[in-house]
Amino acid sequence: MDETVKPLRIPPQMRNYAEKHELTHLAQGLVSNLLIDQPDDPISYLIDLLQGSSLDTPRVMVLGPPAVGKYTLCKRLSAELQAVHVTTESLLQGQSELSALSEKDLPSELLVRILQQRLKEVDCLKKGWVLQGIPKTRLQALNLQQVGVLPKHVVMLEAPDDVLQERNQGRMVDPQTKDTYHQILNWPSDDTIAGRLQKGRSLSNEQLSEELQHHSCEVSGLRSAYQHVLKVISGDQSHADIYQQALAFVQTRHRSRPQRIVLLGPPGSGKSLQAQLLAETYKMVDVSCGRLLRSIAAGGSALGEDIQLYLDGGLPVPDSKVLQVLEERLSQEDCSSRGWVLHGFPKNLLQARSLQESQHEPNRVFFLEATDEVCLERITLQATDPVSGQRFHAVSNPAPTSEFHSRLQTRPQDGTEEVLRRLREYRELSDALKSVYPDAAHVDADPQPRSVFEALQSRLTTN
Repeated sequence: MDETVKPLRIPPQMRNYAEKHELTHLAQGLVSNLLIDQPDDPISYLIDLLQGSSLDTPRVMVLGPPAVGKYTLCKRLSAELQAVHVTTESLLQGQSELSALSEKDLPSELLVRILQQRLKEVDCLKKGWVLQGIPKTRLQALNLQQVGVLPKHVVMLEAPDDVLQERNQGRMVDPQTKDTYHQILNWPSDDTIAGRLQKGRSLSNEQLSEELQHHSCEVSGLRSAYQHVLKVISGDQSHADIYQQALAFVQTRHRSRPQRIVLLGPPGSGKSLQAQLLAETYKMVDVSCGRLLRSIAAGGSALGEDIQLYLDGGLPVPDSKVLQVLEERLSQEDCSSRGWVLHGFPKNLLQARSLQESQHEPNRVFFLEATDEVCLERITLQATDPVSGQRFHAVSNPAPTSEFHSRLQTRPQDGTEEVLRRLREYRELSDALKSVYPDAAHVDADPQPRSVFEALQSRLTTN
């Protein structure tokens, strides 16, 4: 193969340095800002960016149907992030020639141009912005992208129509602060504020139905336009819960680095299944240490023949040989470019330290925490059909027929006494493993696999 067309392979030590100092994020931020602002003197502009703090300024859009709570969320986010709260009303202030126009009558091209000008003003450039309810259509979103209005985070609120209709009718406004309250959802505890509330401007039932219909026609296009920076949050919950979810999201960074994940946990905690789900969902490589060793042993190499002797004798493969096999596998192109999820290693303090000192230090570690009772049930009640190769479980996935059931076989290592011994061994070594990975995430692995996977996914989307 022509060397010039081979995929570029970055040495692990270079990759680790880049991740340690967040060079990818830095370069992406510099180039993004440069292309959006298009300064006359790019070099001086980049120097100012590096010397200042504007590289991490928030750029947030909050979208959703009418009455879903966009204003309340935007006001709280802009206060917390110290960013500029931008609304259609604020954009039209000072635009005397447009004062007679309603938001509905404002041409999209004109709205985009006014917004672009506003976001280039000094306060938005230095402090960042939280944009409320814009864009409303996919066409507006595409127009904003074309002129360089690119959010880092997009929060989309959604709620059932009947909830929105109820909120629309019960809206109250503080004339001094313009804060929005509701007769049922969030009445102020301060009697002074409650005493001065006035009925807020609400849409008629016909107007609300029309706007909800319009939003439903556009929502899929908006989701598509911002799919890589989007989080959908249910608006049918307390304002506090909505705010906490939105704030956690906008405080995350979208990293493009390949994930290098290690799953740890007792036997029966579901490491193999969760690794498979992660690999399928995120297109990373599923690296099972045990399966990898058996594959090398079957390959017939000198190293494989050596490993086979240990496997045949029921003895643990020496750490030096395991690390050699892992180093070779994790250095391959698919692991380097797509990332990997490793399970079955490390199992003790020495192995964990060796992995940390290698060129393949994991950047995410999860402990799957499961009780002995759950692990014991999962392992001892499983059996394999030697004819089809299918695996069954007496409780969660029983054999479909008596014929299947009659030929099921269990592995010797899945017997109760052997599983209890392996569980005791893990418990004795787990504290040492946790000392190597103090920042690891701990996930309850007792629930059903899908719930465990959703918990893993939620951790992967946070810093």
